[in-house]
Amino acid sequence: MAAQGHTITIEEGSERVRVVTRDGRVLAESHRPLLLSETGYPVRYYLPPEDVRTDLLAASDTHTRCPFKGTADYWSLADGSAHDIAWSYPEPYDQVSEIKGYLCFADVEVG
Repeated sequence: MAAQGHTITIEEGSERVRVVTRDGRVLAESHRPLLLSETGYPVRYYLPPEDVRTDLLAASDTHTRCPFKGTADYWSLADGSAHDIAWSYPEPYDQVSEIKGYLCFADVEVG
């Protein structure tokens, strides 16, 4: 996808991606991330919901709109210890439809 010098590419990854809380709880672990590369941003790892401990998350009231991906919903830790640590696009634009429902965390371990 390209618009006004802005590009987004999505590819399937095979790296091991983990998300761990400060107190050591594993929130997600996946060997099948989607790697989203977007102009001006670091590569982001979108993880399938089956690989995420969604029982440890709670929907946040935060929503943001990206002109290239759509409206994002945010997730916080259900115990209230961290806010807006993940986001997902429940209805992304057609050009990035692969990320629909996948979760992206601000901090991940790769390798």
